[in-house]
Amino acid sequence: MTAHNSGFGEVLVEVTRAGLVESEHKGHLVILGSDGAVSFAAGDIDANIFPRSTVKALQASAMARHGLKLSPEQLAMAQSSHSGAPEHLEVVRSILALARLDESYLRNAQDRPLGTAERAAWGDNPATRLAHNCSGKHAAMLLTCVINGWPLENYLEPTHQLQQAIIDEITTLSGRAIDIITADGCGAPLFAMSTRSLATAIHAITVSQDPVHQEVLAAARAYPFMLAGKGRTTTVMMERIPGLYMKDGIEAVEVFSLTDGRTCAMKIADGGLRPFAPLNSAVLASWGIDAQIEPVLIYGGSQVVGEVKSRLHL
Repeated sequence: MTAHNSGFGEVLVEVTRAGLVESEHKGHLVILGSDGAVSFAAGDIDANIFPRSTVKALQASAMARHGLKLSPEQLAMAQSSHSGAPEHLEVVRSILALARLDESYLRNAQDRPLGTAERAAWGDNPATRLAHNCSGKHAAMLLTCVINGWPLENYLEPTHQLQQAIIDEITTLSGRAIDIITADGCGAPLFAMSTRSLATAIHAITVSQDPVHQEVLAAARAYPFMLAGKGRTTTVMMERIPGLYMKDGIEAVEVFSLTDGRTCAMKIADGGLRPFAPLNSAVLASWGIDAQIEPVLIYGGSQVVGEVKSRLHL
């Protein structure tokens, strides 16, 4: 039997053509104020979702709490979904080198680079574990195991000491117990949570005075290129807006926060990325920020005949 969340949420974005709504994107979205209270909600923000890579800062925090010592650039890579540029792979190798390991110890899935340009440059070369966009996280996981004397061969098992430490970190920050565990695309344990609890966790790590949390987010803000890659939304937005933290995940999950604690988390029900731009623009505008996000236009030939528009009333 398949477990479902409670519906596909509310219409967040509409696609118009000649003034007619042609398509709609539903989902769940929540905005928290600087105090952590819900200031806006759409959809069912208490329905279970899989947060995918949006929790990588929480995973990195658990590792740092258990002795992981990295440079800020390496720590950004430990929480990244990198594009697979040569610079990214070099930093992943440097993390493995600290553990005196090579990429043969990685247990993540094999893949070609995530970035469009990076994948084209990769050509017909075979997929590797190093090129997978989660290899930085996995390299950091291995180093954390080496530091603590934990076994390496089964570091992805949910019962492993490393993964138990990550569960503790996520539940502490989100304020919600984990009741569904599966595997993410990279092979690491993936924990279900609600859009509300995801936002709560990101708000908590953003405003935390814990040196571990401050170090993790400072690294991400200092090295947004390592967090994603050239031309990627996460990198572009963090470079453009001082103090912004942003992280996306496959299947259209996204979080972002400002240093004062204002936080947004969203999940698009159909897994498509098209709604991110208008939603990001609308939320940031409600915070008084012109993110300079280009509108997503709909064309009929070379003529603009519509737009992908936010339905949020903020």
